[in-house]
Formats: sequence, structure tokens, C-alpha cells
Amino acid sequence: MSKRILLSRPMPPGTIEAASALFDVEVRDSTRPMSAAELRAGLAVYDGMMVTLGDQVTAEVLQDFGRPRCKILANFGVGYNHIDTEACRSHGVTVTNTPGAVTDATADVAMTLILMTSRRAGEAERLVRAGQWEGWHPTQMLGQHVTGAKLGVIGMGRIGQAIARRCHYGFGMEVGYFNRSEKETEMPATRYETLEELAAWADIVVVATPASPETHHLVGRPVFKAMQPHARLINIARGDIVDETALIAALEAGEIGGVGLDVYEYEPEVPEALLIHENAVLLPHLGTACLEVREDMGAMAVENLRAFFAGEDCPNRVN
Repeated sequence: MSKRILLSRPMPPGTIEAASALFDVEVRDSTRPMSAAELRAGLAVYDGMMVTLGDQVTAEVLQDFGRPRCKILANFGVGYNHIDTEACRSHGVTVTNTPGAVTDATADVAMTLILMTSRRAGEAERLVRAGQWEGWHPTQMLGQHVTGAKLGVIGMGRIGQAIARRCHYGFGMEVGYFNRSEKETEMPATRYETLEELAAWADIVVVATPASPETHHLVGRPVFKAMQPHARLINIARGDIVDETALIAALEAGEIGGVGLDVYEYEPEVPEALLIHENAVLLPHLGTACLEVREDMGAMAVENLRAFFAGEDCPNRVN
């Protein structure tokens, strides 16, 4: 009998087609995250689920189960901080993710935010659309020069290195980074021992570390206090790595030059205190929002499911 698989959101056509060729597939038609009740029902009814950002699989959701029918959660995405992997392991549920497929697209969005934030592009477009542009003049909307700037990367994994590569080879930037261990990189890069040292040195600070209990609010008041007044903070990782309250306070006090965010601490909620700042560039989690990339992510998730039910090692198991 074919395994029953639930796709927790509408997925790219190629993903649905690939999954349907192997399994008895049901696609949940809502774009909103699954509720706790829906997740409990899914764990009881399906053999596996393809879940994604916002589907909060917690120890509480799992507590009523010994070993649920659902034996695998194939996460559609590289980040899996919405899944309690230890609780899943203790209940016999395998968790996988989709690394690699998201690297270049996420790095590209980081570059978008670096350029938009430094050159005040969002603010400038709003000026034009509002019909308030009065023509070019020598001191019009002066921003920060990107070429030759100092880039500080927090988290020098696949995505962090992809951002550093673009910045160094494309814009001649010096690269510094903060990471638990020394990394071999193809471009010159200096490892800083503390976040504060990196923040004090950099013109642009990019958050690219995975979310975990250890990185919750990793970037907070001490980091903002150390940053230079012209420096920009970019976050393309996960929202709760940055202490949003401390970030807003730093913007209001003029302690940093601006911020570019693709993720938020309580997304999709974006604080009004961020929305009112002209030097904040705010995107709606566009990191992997390209059809080709989402199709690649789906292919990886389907392959994890196929391997699991074939009794093979999952290519991207995380617990």
C-alpha cells in the first residue's frame, strides 16, 4: 500500500508531481501555518509530512503520542528551528531538511538588502512614487558607498560564505566573520573572537547563522552599542537571532545607520516601530522566492521521503 503523505502548504507544481508519483499525497490548501490540532491530526493519520516554516512541531504537540503513525517530517527549507528535533527523536520521528538548494538565492537577497539599505533605495523609490522628487542635486539622498566596505558576517556556513564571496569578488569588500570555529575560505577573511569586535570593525554586518536556542537574541544591545553610527545590519537568517526590541531602540537612538530585514522575530508581525523608520528596508521573507529554487527544495524534500520509506539513509537527516 502506498504511503500517505501530507504537504502542509500548496507547493510548486513540480514538487506535488514528484511526490504524487511515489506516494498517496494530500495537499493542505491553506498558506497559513498548521495549527497544533492540525499537526496532531497529521501525526496520527499520515505516514509522513512535508512541513515548512511556521509549522510548530513542539514537545507539547507530540506529548500525547508514544510512536505516532507519522515517522518522518521532511522539512521544506534549510532552517528547522520550528521543529523540536529532540522531541521528534524521542517519539521515533525522523526530521530532514533541504540545505544547499537555498544558498545562492538567500545570498542574493542579502546582496539586495545590502545595496538597498546602503544606497537608500527603498526610501528613494517611495520619494519618486509619492511625486515628491524635485530633481537631481549634489546632496540628494546621500548613502553609504558599498564598494570597498568592510563586511562582517555572523555565521560563516554555506550562506555566509556565499555572501562573503559576492561582496569580496564583486565589490572589493574586506571580509571579517564571527564563527564558533575557524573556516577555510576562498577569499581572505579574518575571524574575530567576539561579536562586539566584529561589530566595531564592520561597515555592514550580516546575520547568516542558523537559528537555535544558543543563537536566540545573539545579536542584541551589546552588538548594536559596538556598531559604528553609519553601519548597517542585515538579517537573512531567522528573526529571533536578532533582539528586535534592542534593534528598534538602536534605530531610534541613531546608533546605527540602518537595517535590512528579510525575517522578523514574530513574523509575519512587523512592529510599527520598524515600519516608521525610513532607514529600514523590510522584505516579506523573500530569501528563496524563486520558482527554480523552490522546485529544487521540493525535489530534496521528496528525495528525503523516498529514501526514508525505501529503508535508505536520508540524504539530509538532522536528528
